Amino acid sequence: MEARDKQVLRSLRLELGAEVLVEGLVLQYLYQEGVLTENHVQEIKAQATGLRKTMLLLDILPSRGPKAFDAFLESLQEFPWVREKLEKAREEAITELPAETRKLRPKHSVTCQAPQLSWRL
Repeated sequence: MEARDKQVLRSLRLELGAEVLVEGLVLQYLYQEGVLTENHVQEIKAQATGLRKTMLLLDILPSRGPKAFDAFLESLQEFPWVREKLEKAREEAITELPAETRKLRPKHSVTCQAPQLSWRL
């Protein structure tokens, strides 16, 4: 998952926990698409509350590969307002990204060379 998508999930974590019920189609779709394993699904279902289920899913998603965020968006068929919020936050993150990368780029580059060794016999 791209860094901007991880940031979107992190920034909307509490809102997602309050609005998304992952037990139904969300989990099954993510399992179908190979984003979640059977163990992930069982672990999520074992949580006591809907909030804990959603929070565990949000903990698992960032480590599930490059298509995890898009698959999560697709899984939100029952929650179109949440999907729109995530897409909007993603777009905003994309427009902010160039400014952030400029800040992270070093002003001066340093080139390191390995010392040359010579052997005498």
